[in-house]
Amino acid sequence: MSYLDCPFSHEATLGCSCGSHRTQNEHDALAVAQQEALRTDLGLLSTRVFEAAAMKALFPRDENRRRFLRAVGATTAAATIAEFLPLDVLTAMAQDKGALEKKELKIGFIPITCSTPLIMADPLNFYRNEGLDVSLVKTAGWALIRDKMLNKEYDASHMLAPMPLAISLGVGSVAEPMNVATIQNINGQAITLALKHKDKRDPAQWKGMTFAVPFEYSMHNFLLRYYVAEHGLDPDKDIQIRVTPPPEMVANLRAGNIDGFLGPDPFNQRAVYDEIGFIHILSKELWEGHPCCAFGVRSEWIKQNPNTFAALFRAIVGATAMAHDPRHRSVIAKVIAPASYLNQPVPVIEQVLTGRYADGLGSVRNDPERIDFEPFPWASMAVWMLTQMRRWGYIKQDVDYKAIAERIFLVTDAKKRMAEMGQAAPKDPYKTFKVMGKDFDPAQATAYAKSFKISKIVA
Repeated sequence: MSYLDCPFSHEATLGCSCGSHRTQNEHDALAVAQQEALRTDLGLLSTRVFEAAAMKALFPRDENRRRFLRAVGATTAAATIAEFLPLDVLTAMAQDKGALEKKELKIGFIPITCSTPLIMADPLNFYRNEGLDVSLVKTAGWALIRDKMLNKEYDASHMLAPMPLAISLGVGSVAEPMNVATIQNINGQAITLALKHKDKRDPAQWKGMTFAVPFEYSMHNFLLRYYVAEHGLDPDKDIQIRVTPPPEMVANLRAGNIDGFLGPDPFNQRAVYDEIGFIHILSKELWEGHPCCAFGVRSEWIKQNPNTFAALFRAIVGATAMAHDPRHRSVIAKVIAPASYLNQPVPVIEQVLTGRYADGLGSVRNDPERIDFEPFPWASMAVWMLTQMRRWGYIKQDVDYKAIAERIFLVTDAKKRMAEMGQAAPKDPYKTFKVMGKDFDPAQATAYAKSFKISKIVA
């Protein structure tokens, strides 16, 4: 019986090191078989990515590419490409004309599923195929990510989407111009509560409880505040919000130091896997399609390394496109599970990426959009984050929301680079959306920030 079929029976009293097989020999045999299957799957994925990139390099115009495929068939096309055009030639064709200013890069990341595109770009050779030699550096927390970016120890980094806004404005740190090159993921978070709170499904009952979020300048903090305030609680008076690095959230929940957390996966699912928590609500139920993490770069670095930045952008967006396709999610879970990346059991990551998951309350749910990966840095999303920073007192006065959003979120650059890669980018970066049923119009940002009953803005 699989873990998904029986969420509470994974700790079987069996005779292998992981506790899930009858004997250690059975465990070892299955591990070898899984490794061979993973190598095969990775080879197929790499081949598909290679072939797609090759076709786009050879036939930049969509209609020409389709005409060629109709004429010869996909199998013949792939064989022809493999025979006559070596990988290094195609790689050179796909790159910008300009030489890379810097090839060896150091990129920071936090071990969460939000960083999936950035991580998988390493073992699946997205960086290498752009001529980049990238060292991914697992980092303990967001404050350390921020400091290493400010100290120029990292060339670029996985960041929470609001972080470049806060750093650029000098909120919570010295001011340093930062840019959001791409959004890493949308959705993919949840509110998880300790099992002892199964009877407290109404947030109005949470008065006096302690919750963890990964950072002050995070969608987690802003969404948690929004959620409890909509249920009549003042997040600064009625509950305690504690900043906790994501990898420490489950341990703190187990120890009773916190009652719950609004945090990134895989830690919501890990709390269920460890039988200490349950998923109260997915973040997508608060705001369908909300951003979470971003790929952040110092503005100065982009100016100094424009060709390298273009290559880095292509690698990340290419990986994001693969991660967006549900067909690849199970294999990607295996790719990012190892200790050097997320260091989590594959079943935990797979439940997050595929959306078929145990909720900790005895049910198995299916939500394929639990997490998704879309790279476009919507300016309207930046404006919403700024309104919440204003609402809760992180920004002390009204600001030009639109000007800040467009300066920090690289909308124009994203449109250009995505078009070069044959990917569609929206014409208008100011889409509207709903947060807990309330319409958000980015053109009315100042009024929106002041429209809430529970707020730190003094009228």
